[in-house]
Amino acid sequence: MSKRINRIVCLALFLSLLVISGCGSREKITAMNQLDGKEFAVPTGTIADKLVLSKYPNAKFQYYNSVLDACMAVKAGKADAAAYDEPILKNIAAKNTGMVVLPEMITNDNYAFAVALDNKELKKAIDDVTKEIKANGTYDQMMTRWFPKTGSPASMPTINLNGEKGVLRFGTASVTEPFSFVDGSQKVVGFDIELATYVAQKLGMKLEVVNMEFGSMIPALNAGKVDMIGACITITDERSKSVLFSEPYYKGGIAALVKQ
Repeated sequence: MSKRINRIVCLALFLSLLVISGCGSREKITAMNQLDGKEFAVPTGTIADKLVLSKYPNAKFQYYNSVLDACMAVKAGKADAAAYDEPILKNIAAKNTGMVVLPEMITNDNYAFAVALDNKELKKAIDDVTKEIKANGTYDQMMTRWFPKTGSPASMPTINLNGEKGVLRFGTASVTEPFSFVDGSQKVVGFDIELATYVAQKLGMKLEVVNMEFGSMIPALNAGKVDMIGACITITDERSKSVLFSEPYYKGGIAALVKQ
């Protein structure tokens, strides 16, 4: 009798394990057409979920405190994909094994600097610098420096500024690696910081980096606390009502990171 009970108990445990493993298993994602109806990990307080729903109306969501937390949830099998700005996801995947960013985008966006609506002179300087660095090869060096396929971004280069014509105040949010982030020496560096430095150099000015919350950048610009802003900022019609955008310097968008 006891042997029969043991067999029943063992069978019950075996079936329970099957159920648990079945619930925890997730389809291996290799293409975008597999994502509708899947579970996305996204950072709290962003519009990533709304952008995902614009393409995948049956998507489900989990919310995390940071992009990195969302990506780690995917690696741990807690979600099918993480959705956020493509270059930031690529940066995380480059520094952490076991994750990959799908090549197709969920949405396509343009990133730019922004200045006050009436500051056309500064906009022109930003546009001129962007055009110049793309023509002389500096932009390609920046892409290699800040967007490595594996590992962390390289160090910020030394760029001489004389400051004869004053100070250019650049507002940024250092939570958008590799565009703007705090390095090991506690300095704010990144693709956007390097670009802003070249703008200051062209204008004969020193650069003052003003680090703030992402949502505070446009209000700070409009209040005259900074002269220009940049931190992986997407050009939108709504934002264009209150700020003047430069020409796009990077084409990105919302992408999906999945378990490799």
